[in-house]
This record gives sequence, structure tokens and C-alpha cells, in this order.
Amino acid sequence: MLKLAIIGRPNVGKSTLFNRLAGRKLAIVDDQPGVTRDRRDLDIQFGDFDVRLMDTAGLEDAADGSLQARMRDGTERAVAEADIAFFLIDARSGLTAQDRNLAEILRAAPTPVIVVANKTEGRGEEGAYEAYELGLGDPVAISAEHGEGMADLYHSMVEAVEKNNIDPDKDDEEDTEFKPLRVAIVGRPNAGKSTLINQLLNEERMLTGPEAGITRDSIGVDWTWNDGEREWPVALWDTAGMRKKAKVQEKLEKLSVGDTLRAVRFAEVAVLVIDATMPFEKQDLQIADFISKEGRAAIVVVNKWDLVEDTDLAAKELRLDAMQAMPQFGGVRVVYLSALTGRHIDKLMPMIVDAYRDWNAKVKTAEMNRWLEGVVAHHPPPAVAGRRIKMRYATQIKSRPPTFVIKCQRSDEVPETYRRYLVNSLREAFDLEGTPVRVQLKAGENPYADRAKRKH
Repeated sequence: MLKLAIIGRPNVGKSTLFNRLAGRKLAIVDDQPGVTRDRRDLDIQFGDFDVRLMDTAGLEDAADGSLQARMRDGTERAVAEADIAFFLIDARSGLTAQDRNLAEILRAAPTPVIVVANKTEGRGEEGAYEAYELGLGDPVAISAEHGEGMADLYHSMVEAVEKNNIDPDKDDEEDTEFKPLRVAIVGRPNAGKSTLINQLLNEERMLTGPEAGITRDSIGVDWTWNDGEREWPVALWDTAGMRKKAKVQEKLEKLSVGDTLRAVRFAEVAVLVIDATMPFEKQDLQIADFISKEGRAAIVVVNKWDLVEDTDLAAKELRLDAMQAMPQFGGVRVVYLSALTGRHIDKLMPMIVDAYRDWNAKVKTAEMNRWLEGVVAHHPPPAVAGRRIKMRYATQIKSRPPTFVIKCQRSDEVPETYRRYLVNSLREAFDLEGTPVRVQLKAGENPYADRAKRKH
């Protein structure tokens, strides 16, 4: 995994770039300097690279022992740990004495540095040229807020990796051995969530009973599962049952539902437990939709299987129901078990691990473009207003969940049916079951567009 530190003086846009690369707002952003005080790490995919992204506090002059000094120490440690550092400057305000002091420190460090001139939207690009004075190579002009220049930033990182012989695929022992797999157990009240966790742990860890709503808050349990080849540390989260909004009246229960939503956001895999005697009610589908919107891998557990008489027929019907009710997961994995008796409980964790691996799937750009060429040849995009839409290029921009970009003409005119065709073809080609798949269609740059606008 490639370690990437974002460095710069306060308020140059480090957290904004962090959020842009992460694909969501995780770091707090404000015009006031010094909002970020702690180092924030996040594992992302940037192009073809697995990256540990490190957002840091602003490097600034400070008295020893002060809060600012401790923030600076944390940033300097991040630079020392990083394989590559992005050194952000504010292109609008130009270089400051602080920028030049930081450049001096970074030139002495062994870590390769890429100068990133942020806030170049509008006329800010002119300020990027000033960055040549720092003696750290060609600056990359971006606007983290508007997402401009991300491709140039990626290519600069590729060049730095190749030039400095950095191994981007090196293993991080701490990650592979100690990082727990985060699993949230969710579902309607009294579906058997707590009983399921007790069965997995082989102990009465959770309070259970026939009354709905015994579990009030999300409870975390650390556990280790052995698959015969390695031990998997697992963080299991038992959650309160999510009722229909109309039934969520008590303040405590409202808090419980909020806690459940936070557990799903925390999780990497969400296990949706449904009752075999009352499968796929409206509330189950709402929970599944929330899991999908949060971009988490999913497993469906059909509990109370010991109460079903014709299991073969019921399994076929439930499998079909799952595919129709949860199309956003494309053939979601279904486990039929009894949490009370332990029947088929051994099938659950292998499926969770498989879903987790699909959620982390990475497809090389060359394979993506071979796939795109094949699907377009088999089923070309429909013509819109008599004009064909050309699909030019495809790449994966991140995993967790797998997210892809396809560059094409008139992307906003591509019919929804064809977008679904692309997603389904991706799932089938690269075995992406039980995980949301994001496909973004974006127009390729048209060098004549601005010229045409000026003429009008």
C-alpha cells in the first residue's frame, strides 16, 4: 500500500483535497485556519494504486510544547512515514515565507515531494507558476474544491513512483494481521440478530428473548474467526431493530435507530437478518436500500430456517425474491440458517469474507478497456437524435465499493437502461456479487467547446 501525506501551511486546502480523494466529506473544512488538529488516515484507491491517505495539521511556526508544536510534530512524522508527499500551496495568495520554509524542510527529507498548486480555478492558475521558485519540480495545478486537475495529479504520482522505485504493492503487516473486519448485524426487531451473534461467539453474550426491542443500542464485540488458513479479527456490531418511522415514537428508540445507521456507516459488510416466516417486508427493503446508499457490501441471512417445512422450494423462492428485491447488490449472497440451533451457521463467515473481497475488488485499466470494447461491440449504445454515442475509455477510480468512470460523448444523454446494462455487465465480467457497483459516465474534454461558445 502506498502511503501519501498531504502537507502544507494552514488553510491551503489540505482537508478539501483529502475529501476529494476520499470521495466523501470526512475531514472538517472551514475558512478558519487550524481546523484539522489530528492526523487523519484513510485507505482509498487512487487510480490503480491502493493508497493510505494522511491528512495533516498545518505546518506552522510554534513554540515548543504548544498545541501548534504538537500538531507540527505529528505532521513531520507523517512526512517521515510517507512514500510520497503532496505539498499544497495556495495559488491565489501566492507563496509566503512559511511556504518557503516548508519547502526547505521538505527538500532535506528523503520523501519524494509533489508540489500541488491549489485554488487555481478562475485566474488562480497564474499563481501556480510562482511555485517553480521552490525548487521541488513542476507544480501540478488543481482545484480541490471543484475537482479540477485530479488526472494530472494522478499522473504526477505515477511518475514519482516510477522515478523513485517505490513498491506500491508492499504489504503493511499491521493492516493484514491486526485490522479487524467490521461487520454490522442489522434487521427488523426480533429477527434474531442477537441470537445470531451469540451463536457465532458460542456464548450468551447478548441478551435475547421473544420480546421485540430488547437491544437498544449498537454493541461492539471483538472476535476472531479461523478459516483454516488464517485468523480473521472481526469487529461484530449488534444493532437495535429498525422499525417503520410511524412506530418510532419514543426518544430512546429514535436514538437506537440513529445508532443502527451509524453502525452501517462504520461497517465494511452489513448482514441483513430477515425472518424466514415473514421475509422481505417493506422495512427489510428500506434497510437494504440504506446499506446500498452507504456503499457497503451486503449478506442476507434468512433466519429461523428450522421453522420452514419445504426448505428446497422456500430457498428457490427466497433466492429469486432477493434478486428482485435487492437489484442494487446484483445477486446478493443469501445464507439460510437457524441462529437458535446453529444449523448452517458455518456458512456465514465464508460468505462475509467473499463479500468483503468483492467490495475491495480492483480491476486494472487494461482489463477495464478490454471489457468496454467487448460490451460495446456486443450491444452498442443507442443513437440519440440520430447520433451515436461513443464510449472511449474506462477506468476504476476507487474500491470499497468498486467505482468506475467511463469517458464518453454526451454522457448526460445515455439512457438509464444502458447504464444498467453496463453495471450488470461489469458485475458478470468481474464477479462482483453482493456489493454496490458505481459507474459514472463523464464527457471527454472537447477542445472546441470553449471556442464555439466564444463565437456565439
